[in-house]
Amino acid sequence: MEATQDYVMVSLKLLGALGLLIFGMKMMSDALQKMAGPQLRHILAKMTTNRLTGMLTGMLVTSAVQSSSATTVMTVSFVSAGLLTLSQAISVIMGANIGTTLTAWIMSLGYNVDLTSVVFPAFFIGMILIYKKQHRYLGDFLFGIAFMFLSLVMLSTGGKELDLAHNEAVVSFFASFDTGSHLTILAFLAIGTIITCIVQSSAAVMAITILLCSTGVLPIYLGIALVMGENIGTTATANLAALGANTQARRAALAHLLFNVFGVVWVLCVFYPFVDMVCGFVGYDPSLAGQTERLPVVLAMFHTCFNVTNTALLIGLIPQMERMVCWLLPEKAEPEHEELRLKYIEGNLMQTPEIAVLQAQKETAHFGHRVQQMFEMVRQLMDEKEDKAFVHLFNQIEHQEDLTDRMELEIARFLEQVSQNHLSDETKTKVRQMLREVGELESIGDACYNLARTINRQREMEKHFVEWQSSHLKVLMNHCDDALTQMNIVMTGHRNEHDIRDTYRIENEINQMRQQMKNDNIRAINDHEYDYAVGTIFTDLINECEKLGDYVVNVVQARFGK
Repeated sequence: MEATQDYVMVSLKLLGALGLLIFGMKMMSDALQKMAGPQLRHILAKMTTNRLTGMLTGMLVTSAVQSSSATTVMTVSFVSAGLLTLSQAISVIMGANIGTTLTAWIMSLGYNVDLTSVVFPAFFIGMILIYKKQHRYLGDFLFGIAFMFLSLVMLSTGGKELDLAHNEAVVSFFASFDTGSHLTILAFLAIGTIITCIVQSSAAVMAITILLCSTGVLPIYLGIALVMGENIGTTATANLAALGANTQARRAALAHLLFNVFGVVWVLCVFYPFVDMVCGFVGYDPSLAGQTERLPVVLAMFHTCFNVTNTALLIGLIPQMERMVCWLLPEKAEPEHEELRLKYIEGNLMQTPEIAVLQAQKETAHFGHRVQQMFEMVRQLMDEKEDKAFVHLFNQIEHQEDLTDRMELEIARFLEQVSQNHLSDETKTKVRQMLREVGELESIGDACYNLARTINRQREMEKHFVEWQSSHLKVLMNHCDDALTQMNIVMTGHRNEHDIRDTYRIENEINQMRQQMKNDNIRAINDHEYDYAVGTIFTDLINECEKLGDYVVNVVQARFGK
């Protein structure tokens, strides 16, 4: 009875240590992403010029953030946002698989070296840095790594306390499996996959595997089968994140799954020779009992050899992989009201807030292009003579105005969700700026609709402008279009590449022309060139164009942080 209680207590301790391990790795990964912030996004976006640099980028980023899931979800988000092509994403994912092997080496180190002397100073220094505010992310990182190392120490000591090697029931249970049978290997591979899918942490499964192998009860062949299953199970995170995303994002997530499944298939074909070769690298003989201290190193070495070899085999076949996932996930036909769906923002990809902000930036820039297209419809409406075409175009503008209202709300709602996460100060500022931008962009949409309504009113009243009114309105609208073009150039580029004075110059031109046109309008009414109703419509169009110019300036100022 007492022995049973001891096993229960140690098992609870091990479960707590696993929870601490997962929490520590997440805390460390999140802190590194916040410290890197925009730099991490720029690295992923720029360092993928070919498949080799893409692979190296994925490897370096994953080694830095200690989470292949974080890198993969980032990559899927980039594909969704149109920042990476599918082939670039596949190369990054390959590199992420190599980068994640560093985690296995850290764990094997944790089982072979007493890290207690490192853990407690890290906690103390981390607490000081967190309270100093400006270095709080570094403090979070130290806390995360201290939790991770502490959990590894707890797992190691817990494994020794269990003393499974002298538990006849456990030893006989694992001894009942035929390690020479491929069916047994497949069964443990499936177990590793299922557990990883459930706990959403390949690190936790690796820790369990190292624990069981280091106690001597789990044969190395079965431990490696669990590691292979963990490689397949870890793809679940990105595939779940991509469920509600666009087709390209789902293809990138599927490519991750196919890449790992292919690796497992070829390893199964040469399983025993390959494992024996890996064991030979670290001087371990699977046929001999004992040597349990080398088993964590064997697992880490297998993880590395598996992923490096798999990448070497497939990196030259990226175009073929791309064609395969495109065939498995064909592009769906566009539904009639597909335009109502946001282009870059995908709700399921909120797991990486820094990347979500980048998606919102892309969506806001797309919003800017949409309102300029709406203004172009207004200019066409002024010149439209045929009644049926006029009504159709006016209805389109009305529909676009409804869409701009909805886009503002959806982008703002998305940004509010992002802001609930722990973000870097720079990213928080960007969120505030974008909330200002989308509000002003919606006002531009309102101004376009008001212009269309005024033009429609003029047509219904059968009022006509004299020649100078029409020509002056066209020039004013050209200035407004120039302002919108400059606004979109600023929104799609980097701020330091542009000068806000270009926007101010166009605004001054609009203001000067507005004043001149208003003066000319008063003179023309006094000289009885046209009646007061025509002058009122003319003034309404001038005022709305001037408002539109002001809204454009507000968007650009928000973009420049003014």
